[in-house]
Amino acid sequence: MKHYRSLSEMHRDNGLPEPEHPMLSLIRITPGLVLNFREFTCDCYMIGLKHIKDGHWLYGRTRFDHEKGSMVFWKPRQVIEIHNLELEEGGYILLFHEDFLLGSALQREIGRYAFFDYEAAEALHLAPKEEKIIMRLFESIDTEYDNNQDEFSRNIILVNIDSLLKYAERFYKRQFINPRELSGKTVTAFQRLLDDLVSQDKLMKEGLPSVSTLAAELNMSPRYLSNALKLETGKTAQELIHIALISIAKSRLRESGDHVSEIAYSLGFENMSYFARLFKKEVGTTPKDFKKRLVN
Repeated sequence: MKHYRSLSEMHRDNGLPEPEHPMLSLIRITPGLVLNFREFTCDCYMIGLKHIKDGHWLYGRTRFDHEKGSMVFWKPRQVIEIHNLELEEGGYILLFHEDFLLGSALQREIGRYAFFDYEAAEALHLAPKEEKIIMRLFESIDTEYDNNQDEFSRNIILVNIDSLLKYAERFYKRQFINPRELSGKTVTAFQRLLDDLVSQDKLMKEGLPSVSTLAAELNMSPRYLSNALKLETGKTAQELIHIALISIAKSRLRESGDHVSEIAYSLGFENMSYFARLFKKEVGTTPKDFKKRLVN
């Protein structure tokens, strides 16, 4: 698998002009532009805007094609494949090497933007007004990119990248809470999956369910799932897993004569002290004391 350490090398392999900056590249979507890359990784971030006319790219576990989204992101060392990709005229692809951020506030903050870990199918769907805002920021970067670089150029571009990411975060929240798109269905599907694991006694065999495993079952990335659940319920995926397991444990402590250790083991807990700590955190008392109170 090819790994690109520089933007110049990426450009050369696809027949693109040399980038104006060694650590920053802005590709304007023009008629006839077709991108092809075999599976690769790179040291760059990417922010892309526009719909696909033909072809596809793959990153994460899913395919991004002309039916999905209009704003996508990738981060350094993510596996990517691009095949005959032709985009609608007027969009942009912004690539910047991770070293372009060195010493900036954005270098410290960029890791908190969860959408760099989303799958291709979880692209950001922009409303027309939102797309205009994003396009203006790209155009501002475009203007600075074409100017003779001076001591102000990098900071001006970084400010615009920071704004792109902040607006993307805002628009993703709108996408999450849009009732036509979610309507609580993520919570429902998540809860149903947990219920199935319990009812089929899979937890005893497979252990505690992880966010990654459940996200894969729902065809989502872990961070996308957790963010969607957080906006719908106020709880992260991990918190909801804990709440569900402790709720089941309470029911079994009430309704069965099983020992606390047997109930913990049936729910996938191999470590009793961990189960007791989690139970006390959620209920306010230990499982043994909870059971004693029921008996009394």
